[in-house]
Order: sequence, then structure tokens, then C-alpha cells
Amino acid sequence: MSDRSGDLGRIWNRVRPRSIRGRVTAGAVIVLVIVVAVGLAVSILLLRDLITTQARDRADLAARHVAEEITTERYPGAVPATEPVLRLQVVDRHSGEVLAASDAMRGLAALTHDRPSRGDFRVDTTTCVEQGDNGYTDCYLVVGYAVSDSAYGDVMVLAAARAPSVLTTGTLETVLIGTACGLLIVTALIIWVGVGRALRPVEMIREQMETISVTDLHRRLRIPRTHDEIADLARTANASLDRLEEAVTRQRRFVSDASHELRNPIAGMRAKLEVELSDPRPDPRERERLLTGLLSDTERLENIVSDLLELARLDTDLASSREPFDLAALVQKEFGTRKEVVDLRIHTPVEVPVCMDRLRMARVLTNLVANAERHAHERIDIIVDRDEDGSAVVEVHDDGSGVPETDRERIFERFARLRESRELDPEGSGLGLAISREIVKAYGGTLVAAHSDLLGGALFTLRVPSRTGTETA
Repeated sequence: MSDRSGDLGRIWNRVRPRSIRGRVTAGAVIVLVIVVAVGLAVSILLLRDLITTQARDRADLAARHVAEEITTERYPGAVPATEPVLRLQVVDRHSGEVLAASDAMRGLAALTHDRPSRGDFRVDTTTCVEQGDNGYTDCYLVVGYAVSDSAYGDVMVLAAARAPSVLTTGTLETVLIGTACGLLIVTALIIWVGVGRALRPVEMIREQMETISVTDLHRRLRIPRTHDEIADLARTANASLDRLEEAVTRQRRFVSDASHELRNPIAGMRAKLEVELSDPRPDPRERERLLTGLLSDTERLENIVSDLLELARLDTDLASSREPFDLAALVQKEFGTRKEVVDLRIHTPVEVPVCMDRLRMARVLTNLVANAERHAHERIDIIVDRDEDGSAVVEVHDDGSGVPETDRERIFERFARLRESRELDPEGSGLGLAISREIVKAYGGTLVAAHSDLLGGALFTLRVPSRTGTETA
């Protein structure tokens, strides 16, 4: 059985239409064929029964009329008959002799020899008679009534109505099946054309997408005016192109900035080495200063490469590592015993449970505090609390000069460094805040810069979902 099912599946995979248009049309036609076949069978049975019942009722009416008339007297001649029932007989119930008949049945044998069953007085039957030598057969619907006290004695009154030709020649089935086939063909054509018209915008979108490459990501798809799912598809594709163009632009800018940041220390190292090699009698003290400078440049290169690797990991690893911990306790552990020039104050009134990577969160906090230490004059405040919606919030305030409002988003770009930052930390890479925001975003949080009303300098606000909010989600 399994082999046969597998063979049928392979055959179906070969013969089934490949296009959506063909599959929809074929599926609709198959369903319609099943429905129409069932409907045809029921319709033919009902129509046959209706037509037969109508013809038999006419014969019944004629037979009862004759039965009423012969209760008092005999017919002087032929039994009178009218359309559509022209075949009438009065037959002796016991011998089967025809005692009276209509003109159409003169000289012919009894229509039927069937008699009513015990306790009944009516007979319903069908009789077929060959006409001539051509083999043509006429069929009649015969209705008989038993009349025991008629003028003819104990007789059967028989009336025959010709069976409708639609029942004997198959005309009914031919007409209905032909009509159904015509409707199926017309319906299949309508579905084929309709699905083709519906999919035409999809084909246009496919053709437009094929022409878009990395070099012309600014191009967009034409949105149909149909305001339907196809238009939604075009809008979604355009939104995807927007994100793709933004990502490619960011990547190109990142590569350009990374090349620039790496080129400076490499160029400086090369210049120092060339000067050293060109001096035939180097001074030991100069060589020591040279090696110290080279070590500093190497450390800067190492920091830049480490930050680039961290960004690459963030782009591919979307917060897969999670562990529950208390954010307030982490801040106390990292900075509670820190002895720096500035006054560092920590405010953690309640426990703040979160679920994320502890080391990455520690790196974010370290970047924010280190940034605040570079710009602060005397004091830094770290506030860890829970927001009204249950989110974990960390605020880092400093009393420095602050971040201009126009630059509060630019400082989170990769390799973006303001003039003050370059002066205070010339060896920095400009990737710390960018890495911090990427980490926070990976865990569903936000990191923004603003003005500190508490100390008058910069304010960095970190907000991430709490452990309870994460579990509920």
C-alpha cells in the first residue's frame, strides 16, 4: 500500500501544474467537477422522478374517470380517450379478456396482466412494445384500477401514458451533462483569465525586482492602485529595499571609516620605522621612544580590531545568550569600589532584575561610565531603577559640557567622534557608544543621549525589558 501511495504521489508531482495560475485553475475545476457530478446525479434522479410522476398522474386520472363511468353502464362503442392518454382498456380481471378499449387499443391484447396485491385495488407498472420490424420500442406507464361491481363485471380499468422520450432516449442526461461541461469550460476559462489578471502585478513586481542590483538600490517598485494585497506586497518590498539600502550605505560608510581609522596608525608606524631604518647610527633613547610609540599604535590597532570584531558578532548573534541577574547589583559590583578623580555616586533604591548577557551589559555600563569620566569635571551619578512599565532603567549623569542637541544621535554612529572627544581621547576609536547601542538594541532596549537636569552635563539613559516583562512576553 505504501509503494502504491508513493507511486501515486510521484505521478501527481509530474502531472500537476507548476504555476500558481495552473494550480488554482486545476484545483477549482476538480472541485467543480465533483460538485457538478453530485448535482447532476441528484438532478437527473429528481427530474426523472418528477417527469414519471406527472405522466403517471395523467394516466391515473384517465383510469379513474373510466372506472367511474362503467359503474352504471357500458360503453356503446370504443372507450372515449383524449390527449395525452389515448390508450384505455377494460379487461376481465380473471380471464384477461379485453372487454372494451379505446380506438388506439382496438384489437390489441391487454396492456398488462398484473393484478393488485391483496388488500389493494391499484396497479402501477411499465410496459414496452416493439413497433414494426425496425426494432423500435415504445414504453408506456400503465395505471390500473380494480372495479368489482361495474357494468362489465369484475374488471381492471387500464390506462397507459407514453413514457416521455427524455426518459427512454437519454436526452435528459445528454442535455444536462452537455450543459454542465459547457459551464465547467466557461468557468475554467474565467478562473484562468481572472487568476492571470490577479497575478499580473506580481509578475511586474518580479520583473522590476530583477532589474534592481546593489548599484541602484535607490530604485523602488511601482505600487498598484488596487489597494489590495498586491499593493501591500509592493509596499513591503519597497520597505525592504529601504532597509537594504540603509544597511548597504551603513556598510560602505563603515568600511570607509574603518579604513580611515586603521590607515592612520599604520601610516604612523610605517613612517617611524622608515625614519629608524634610514638612521645609520640610531640613538638608544630615540629607539626607545620609537618602540614606545609603536607599542601605543599597536595597542590602538588592537582596540580597533577588537571593537570591529565585537560589531561583527553583534550583527550575527542577536542576543542568543541570556541569564537572569540583578542590574543594580552589577552596577554596585563594577563601580561601587572604583577610585577615580571624579566623584562617582551610585543610586540603586530597589533590585532591578533583567535577563541578558552579563558580560555585554557590563561592557555597555563600562563604556557609558568611561565616556562620562572623560567629559565630567567633578561628579558622575549613576541611577538604577525600574520604570512605570517595569522596564529596567540606568541613567548616567555627568557635570561636563554635555552633548549638543544636533549631535545626540550622531555620537552613536560608528567611528563618529566630536571635537571634544578627539581632544580628550585622541587614541579612541569612536566605536564604544555604537557598540553599546547595538548591544542594547539586540536585547530589545534603547540607549539615548540627552541633557542632565541633575548635574547640567550629559545624560545617557539605558532602558531594557525587565526579567518579569521578558518572561511575560
